[in-house]
Amino acid sequence: MKVAIVGAGLAGMTAALALARAGRQVTVFEAEPLAGGLASGFRDERWAWPLERFYHHIFQTDTAIINLAQSIGCADHLFFRSQITAQWWQGCGYDLNGPLQVLRFPALPLVDRVRFGAVAFYLKYVTRNWQRLEQSTAAAWTARYAGQQVYTTLWRPLLEGKFGPYADEVNMAWLWARLRARSFKLGYFQGGFQAFCERLLAAIRQQGVEVCLNCPISHVQQHADGGWTVQMPGQGTASFDQLLVTGAPSLLQRLVPQLPPAYLGQLAQLRSMGAVVVTLALTQPLTGGLYWINMPKDQFPYLALVEHTNFIEAQHYGGDHLIYLGDYLEPEHEFFTLSKEQLLARFLPSLQRVNPAFSPHWVRASWLHRERYAQPIVPVGHSRNIPPLRTPLPGLYWASMSQVYPWDRGTNFAVEIGQRVAGKMLGEPSSP
Repeated sequence: MKVAIVGAGLAGMTAALALARAGRQVTVFEAEPLAGGLASGFRDERWAWPLERFYHHIFQTDTAIINLAQSIGCADHLFFRSQITAQWWQGCGYDLNGPLQVLRFPALPLVDRVRFGAVAFYLKYVTRNWQRLEQSTAAAWTARYAGQQVYTTLWRPLLEGKFGPYADEVNMAWLWARLRARSFKLGYFQGGFQAFCERLLAAIRQQGVEVCLNCPISHVQQHADGGWTVQMPGQGTASFDQLLVTGAPSLLQRLVPQLPPAYLGQLAQLRSMGAVVVTLALTQPLTGGLYWINMPKDQFPYLALVEHTNFIEAQHYGGDHLIYLGDYLEPEHEFFTLSKEQLLARFLPSLQRVNPAFSPHWVRASWLHRERYAQPIVPVGHSRNIPPLRTPLPGLYWASMSQVYPWDRGTNFAVEIGQRVAGKMLGEPSSP
């Protein structure tokens, strides 16, 4: 049986590996010049390692991607390290990476710090009933159980930063999943996630998978017998028995407008935030050892400041100190149309508030990366909104970050959904 997969991100390549190992003849089509999707990287000529376009790490609980690394023989390239994740408050970044650090956080009275810790412990280690949690908004639930001051100081800025005008709609299962999956140590691959993607690409090619890079798909057509024809601009067509589309709902809508109206309606109702990330190569360190700082959006023009080289040594990047300035924004936000120079003019002045010694002369180089489909919005009762992996059209499947719910988007769950949709395609029983 011949299978076409649109998209060589982690979900598409993981599905390709499982299908090829089961004896399917698989072809993967990728519009970009390299594999990896949102986990792909870029490289400066000074660097030994590439860097992710959008900051990445994994957790010790991310068993799907850890097991995949073992399966393709690169588990020895994965390592975990402690780092400092901080909350910005009154001109400083405060470490919140453990119970003792939370108890020392001066923005809250001691009783609220204890309450915050107790609620976080309950969510992470006790309850597994996310179905009940999704019936309440994260705003209402955290204000009720953690207290109004904890909500206002810690949870509200996170929700507003991630979801902007949709902060009050997001359900509590989303926050539960973030805490549940988190580990105190973070994982990374030697050579970055692009190196891992290249190993996975090599593994699927060794299984006989044909991978066509720089090969966008213009449209697809269903055969009368249920098969599918894939049209490649300027490169002709190819026929397949099954078709898997990975990526945004809008991609599936564009490629297969003949889907039944009910399914298309489900796709149209799926909303998401986009991501805008400016990456800086600095000649000096910026944050004094902090890896990740959650920034208040009413004070800074971005949500997260990540000093990557406080996690991974600067020696891999020619001595550059690498900073991500990232934000989740509505796809219509002006940051998706402003130039890199215009964004730098807005972002750079704020760095002097992080480090008074900062000077724009520290910036050796800068890059801008944007993606309009980066963070699904998950309202109350969202599990009812998710279209199944098997579409109503015979032989057509869809797998995306919109379907990993209640878990949050990320490389681990891209791997997991790739394995899950492959099981569906092979006729194996699995959850929808």
